[in-house]
Amino acid sequence: MTFEQLVIFVATAERQHLTQAANALRLTPSAVSASIKALETFYAVKLFDRVGRGIQLTREGRVLLKEAKETLARVKETEAVLAELGKLNTGSLDVQASQTIANYWLPSRLLGFSASYPGIQLNMTIGNTATVAAAVINGDAELGFIEGALDEPLLSTATITSDKLVVVSKAGATQPDDALTSLKWIMREQGSGTRSVLEQALKEQAIDPRALDIRFVLPSNEALLTAVLQGGCVTALSQMIVSPFLENGQLQVLDFDLPPRRFTLLRHKERHRTAVAREFEAYCHVHA
Repeated sequence: MTFEQLVIFVATAERQHLTQAANALRLTPSAVSASIKALETFYAVKLFDRVGRGIQLTREGRVLLKEAKETLARVKETEAVLAELGKLNTGSLDVQASQTIANYWLPSRLLGFSASYPGIQLNMTIGNTATVAAAVINGDAELGFIEGALDEPLLSTATITSDKLVVVSKAGATQPDDALTSLKWIMREQGSGTRSVLEQALKEQAIDPRALDIRFVLPSNEALLTAVLQGGCVTALSQMIVSPFLENGQLQVLDFDLPPRRFTLLRHKERHRTAVAREFEAYCHVHA
């Protein structure tokens, strides 16, 4: 078994599609197919079943996928250790961040760090609090940035800066005077930092989040913003997202005070932390 065969197998298994894997690896579909066939033949095991026009992992294939990903992660860690010997002249850093941080806070820090260390490749993926934490635990990201707090024994947490959530509606929209539960809400999905902070604030004011009239659940801050601008509903968003729309008179803030929330940096307690990760973490603290 070669390293290249493992890479091809993982790419194909994750996509469940030969052509998509070939495109991602810049190979031909026939080369990908031949590599997988060679693995199956040599080890006398079937890794994929053809179902209709697609492919699916067999039970044996699922077992190999777990082992293969752990092997590739270990190779990646070895490459990172070697890159440290270059004193930050080369190397890479994989970062995952929840949406508000990824779209509004982190880009300027990535650009500033890249200007100081042009030989470092920075890779950012966007998720929500739950997926970011999972990525750091699994080794898909060395550093994670989330909104709010997290209690996970495997992860070390550090507060980077703070942010404020506000409840907003379209400017000029009349709202019921009695309770938040009378409003029509648009919410982020379960697992997002924005939603968890809002629900915790409601509980602290003796309001059951389940009592809210939630009309839609949308997967991004931009989708929430667009929907609220159409009128008729309210939502909770970061002040840094809505500030331009408050200034130009498109949105209004409702009289419901939400506590500040933390922007939190995550890293694995037991995994080796590269020099690049240490330097970027320090950079984020200085430029918070």
